[in-house]
Parts: sequence; C-alpha cells; structure tokens
Amino acid sequence: MGSRKRLHRRASHDVALDAMSRSVLLIEDNEQNRYLLTFLLESCGYQVSAAHDGPRGIEAARALSPSIILLDIQLPTMDGYAVARSLRQNEALRTIPIVAVTSYAMPGDRETALEAGCTDYIEKPIDPDTFVQQLEAILERHGGQP
Repeated sequence: MGSRKRLHRRASHDVALDAMSRSVLLIEDNEQNRYLLTFLLESCGYQVSAAHDGPRGIEAARALSPSIILLDIQLPTMDGYAVARSLRQNEALRTIPIVAVTSYAMPGDRETALEAGCTDYIEKPIDPDTFVQQLEAILERHGGQP
C-alpha cells in the first residue's frame, strides 16, 4: 500500500476517533433547548445525539456510549435524577460524565443532582456565549476530552 493511502487511512481513523471523543448525548424534552444546545455544540465540532425522555436517553446511552451526557432534570415519564441513577448502575456507562443542565437552581438542587450520579451541573438558562467553554472545562476536570 502506498504511503499516501496509508496516510489517508490514518487521517480518516484519527478523524473517526476525534469524533467519538467529541460525542454528546443530550437528554432534553424541550425542543427549543435541544435545538440551541445541538447548534452550539455542533458548531464547535461535537457530534450530538438527542433523546427527549429518560427511557430513550438510557437506551441511547447504552447504544452510543458517548463522551458526555447532558441531562435535563425535569423530564416526562422519568426525571433526570432517576435517569442518572440508572446510568450509574450500568458498568459500561459508569465513568461517562453526566452534566445536569437544568432550571432547578434552588439551594440544594446541585447537591441533589450530584448525589443522583451527575458529575457536574449547569444552570438554565444557559449563556450561549460561554456554554461550550463551561462544558469543555467540565470535561477537562473529569478526565474527558474537549
């Protein structure tokens, strides 16, 4: 095989690995929030998959094994706390950072999210100018890759 083909194959492999390391699962029931977060993340090179409720989010996490999971707490059928606890019970998903992205911003809400299994917490409404930077700082703190 020529060196050019090997180089191209290696570059394709690196791109695939980089895309995998930049995969985000967004579990969010609000369509406008899904659209905004997806737009912000994809414009910075992330691959975003979305689920609109807890059971579908858990199923997607098992299937995709993303780099990070962004989790709304106020979800239909199964709240985000229950989703986080379920994800943490799965050995294959246990180390994936889960970030609660929620409007629950009362005293104790952050601690409740962390106790349920979330790795970190970002309050809504998010700041579109700084959201991706916040997420990348969380990834760096918890051993992920931006």
